Amino acid sequence: MRGYYPELIAPVRRVGRKTFDLARHIVVMGIVNRTPNSGLDPNRSMEVSEAIGRAERALGEGAEWIDVGGRAFRSDQPPLSELEEIERVVPVIRGIREMTDAVISVDTHLPEVAEAAFKAGADVLNDTYGLRSPGMAGLVAETGMSVVITHSLGGPGQVVAAPTYGDVVGEVRDYLRERADFAVGSGIKPEQIMIDPGHDLNKTTKHSNELTRRLSEIAALGYPVLVATSNKHFIRESIGAERGSEELRIGTIAANTACVYQGARIVRVHDVSGNVAAMRAAESLLGLRER
Repeated sequence: MRGYYPELIAPVRRVGRKTFDLARHIVVMGIVNRTPNSGLDPNRSMEVSEAIGRAERALGEGAEWIDVGGRAFRSDQPPLSELEEIERVVPVIRGIREMTDAVISVDTHLPEVAEAAFKAGADVLNDTYGLRSPGMAGLVAETGMSVVITHSLGGPGQVVAAPTYGDVVGEVRDYLRERADFAVGSGIKPEQIMIDPGHDLNKTTKHSNELTRRLSEIAALGYPVLVATSNKHFIRESIGAERGSEELRIGTIAANTACVYQGARIVRVHDVSGNVAAMRAAESLLGLRER
C-alpha cells in the first residue's frame, strides 16, 4: 500500500498545552462520553468519577488527547438542554484537567456548552455541526481554542432519512473547504483548524467506506485530518461484527490504519491501547519516524 503524505498547514502546532509534529506523529484521542444512549460506547455510566477514571486509564494507555462528550449524535433521543449538557461535561473536563496537561476537547455544537467547557479547561472544540451554530465561530476566535470541523448533513439530533450524495468524497471535501474558509474569515487562525470527514454521520456504509478509500482527497486540503471510525456501523456492517466484539475492535484498528495511510493524523478511539500500538507501527511503516 502506497502512503499519502499531505502537505500540512502548520504541521508543528501547539494544541492546548502540547506541541505535536503532525508530519511525523499520529495522535491517539481517547473518547470519554457521559451519555446514557451512545450506540458506540460500551461505557455508559453517568457517574462523574467513572468518566474521569476512564480518562485516566486512557492516558495511562498512551492517549495524548481526551474527547469529552455529553450528547449523542443520534436522532432518536430525548431533548437535551444546554444546561443539562453543561452539567454533564464540565465536571468531567474539570476533573481531567486537574490531573493532566493532555489535550482536552469538548464534543458539542452549542456555543454555551463550548464556552463553559473552555472555562473548565478544554483546549479544543470538536464540532459535528461544522461551526454552523450562530456565534460559535466567533467564540472560537475569541477564546483561541483549536477546532475540529466535522462534516454532517443535519447535525446532532437531526433526522436525515436516506442520505444521498452524487460523489460523497467530493461533496465532503467541498463542505470542509468552505467551512474552513468561513472559520478563517471569522478570525480563526489556520493553525487552529483540523477537519473530520464524519464517517457514518448521515452517511451509509458505502459512503463511509468510500471516504476511507479516498481520504487522501480530504487530506489534500492541508488541514490535519481527524478520523472517528471507532466502533461505527460501517465497520460492523462491513465485517458482520457485533457491538462490543473483539472483531469490531480489530476492525476499527484496520480502518484507522487505512485512514492513516491515506493521510489522517489524529484517530478518535474507544480502544486506546490497541490503537496506540497500531499507530506507532504505522508511523514506522510509513517512515514518519525512526524505529
